[in-house]
Amino acid sequence: MCGNMSLVTRAEWGARPSKAINYMGTPVGIVFIHHTAMKECRTLDACADQMRIIQNFHMDNRGWDDIGYSFLVGEDGRTYEGRGWDRIGAHTRGWNDVAIAISVMGDYTNHVPNDAALAAVKATIDCGIQFGKVTSDYKMYGHRDVGATECPGDKFYDLIRTWDHYDTNTPVKPTPIPYHSTKHSV
Repeated sequence: MCGNMSLVTRAEWGARPSKAINYMGTPVGIVFIHHTAMKECRTLDACADQMRIIQNFHMDNRGWDDIGYSFLVGEDGRTYEGRGWDRIGAHTRGWNDVAIAISVMGDYTNHVPNDAALAAVKATIDCGIQFGKVTSDYKMYGHRDVGATECPGDKFYDLIRTWDHYDTNTPVKPTPIPYHSTKHSV
């Protein structure tokens, strides 16, 4: 595994099988930050439960093939595998085939995620760079930068705007990279 990232795999959190899998090329140069606007979680059991709730909502209510995000993060400091690095997500309309999305479990309208969650977000991105799944010069955006949404919450959005890779320019969608299978899978 990578550096400081503590990964909880799909099997470990009890994921349902995907209805379909579509792959995208990597490395991607864009990372979107989201929040789930649902419950926060601070333990492995509570976060695994939230993962199943979110996956069920995405698959059963929204009709998606799987949980929408690439990865999710809990306030327990762990990263939870969603679709992973190479799968096209259902997280940011119009951008799913050129970006990964990391969503912190909770509602961060009125406060920021705790330090453990923030460290996990950064460790996940660092892992993506290490594995060649995210470019080292990536650009970061909040979900609201490309859609009519309050995501990732006002306070969290204010915080990510101070991070090094946050881009204040209007996002421009790159051409998708053709998919090529690699040895590294997370």
